[in-house]
Amino acid sequence: QVQLVESGGGLVQAGGSLRLSCAASGRAFGSYTMGWFRQAPGKEREFVAAVTWNSANTYYADSVKGRFTISRDNAKNTVYLQMNGLKPEDTAVYYCAADRSQFTNYRGIYYAEPVNFGSWGQGTQVTVSS
Repeated sequence: QVQLVESGGGLVQAGGSLRLSCAASGRAFGSYTMGWFRQAPGKEREFVAAVTWNSANTYYADSVKGRFTISRDNAKNTVYLQMNGLKPEDTAVYYCAADRSQFTNYRGIYYAEPVNFGSWGQGTQVTVSS
């Protein structure tokens, strides 16, 4: 598996933008589908976005579709989450995660389940003020 470290969180006003990064260690990064999840206080962890290992497919939660963009650079062992048009309800700790298995390309509903991800970062706080 891979070790993951998120960065790029912070405090931003509603309507603003942030770009989260997730740096991975390990030579196998390019073989794992990567996902972003978030967890607000008192709520369950929820799916945000995922990108398959070869960037062939991306998946988004309905709540962020059209505002967030996930991408990856396998040469840099990094996955990104560009967040535009931020809203107060986007406030949460954001986590990146790596698929449990290599070279998967399942339907999007598979990647929406945290249980299907085997490695997690420590999280980065995103706070959106109104």
